[in-house]
Amino acid sequence: MKEFNINSLVRENIVKLQPYISFRDHNEFNAPVLLDANECPFGEFNRYPDSSQKKLKNKLAGLKGLSPEQIAIGNGSDELIDLIIKIFCEPKKDAILMMNPSFAMYGFYAAVNENEVVKLDLDDNFEMVKDDFIKITQKRDIKVFFLCSPNNPTGNSVKDLEFFIQNFDGIVVIDEAYIEFSENRSGIEVLDQYPNVIVLQTFSKAWGTAGARVGTAYASKEIIRFINTVKAPYNVNALSQELIISLLDDKNKLKDNVAKVLNEREWLKEEFKSIDCIEKVFPTDTNFFLIKMKDGTKVYQTMLDEEILTSQRAPAIQNCIRINVGTREENEKLINILKTVK
Repeated sequence: MKEFNINSLVRENIVKLQPYISFRDHNEFNAPVLLDANECPFGEFNRYPDSSQKKLKNKLAGLKGLSPEQIAIGNGSDELIDLIIKIFCEPKKDAILMMNPSFAMYGFYAAVNENEVVKLDLDDNFEMVKDDFIKITQKRDIKVFFLCSPNNPTGNSVKDLEFFIQNFDGIVVIDEAYIEFSENRSGIEVLDQYPNVIVLQTFSKAWGTAGARVGTAYASKEIIRFINTVKAPYNVNALSQELIISLLDDKNKLKDNVAKVLNEREWLKEEFKSIDCIEKVFPTDTNFFLIKMKDGTKVYQTMLDEEILTSQRAPAIQNCIRINVGTREENEKLINILKTVK
């Protein structure tokens, strides 16, 4: 196992920062009369949510084979991305590395924190070139590397993931927002080997609860402690916590969602073969397709005119549109419209 002194990677002021801890977070505390937080005594959701999300973490710990101390809960994965950059990257000094193309929010939050964004261009098959990666990391002092696998917007998974972990001396963030749709193993399985790795997952995709805004981070206890130090005290509301806990009790929910999506994904894949305006459908491990059109602008506008909203990827990826899997009714409408584009 590679040795890392996590404290040496964390910003000095964050190492010294004392977290805001509600008295109610103490495990031994349990009182029926709560007069400490200036809440209204009336109302169905009049109390602040559990700031440490104990029940949710305990359930996830059992499912993931980790301890609750290795789990942080965020207001979506976006909040966790923001916090990771704030914890490890000194403004105007440190840099992050991200794949190009990849999820835009890595660069966005780095820019907000005044950190340089270094981009590793993917090849024609949207894969990382190992030699390019080594050259960049040897030439530049980079603090955090965001690895999106499966990748958004390209849909493919990172090959030889451990090579990139082993050859990076900072924090490696593996964003697994779409992992449930993939047959690849999760980065959670290598956390014990690599103390510098953080794995992000979300309930927004396969679980079907994007509106609840709940994301998770899995890492060493040391890293999670820093995330919990920096996060807002009540960052995940009570309604969302209760919803996710109830979902985790339903053992068939995730399985059913994924099965339906994969079935529709295969149906769409076959239908795309007969569409004239499509030039190439890229392989996908997700709930979406990246598709190269003969005329991307024309196809995108045609679908807009028919009230179908997709994600145009030009100019970053010329003539490409990202289309996620819908219901059969939605997918049939999509195919029927695409067939009209010449």
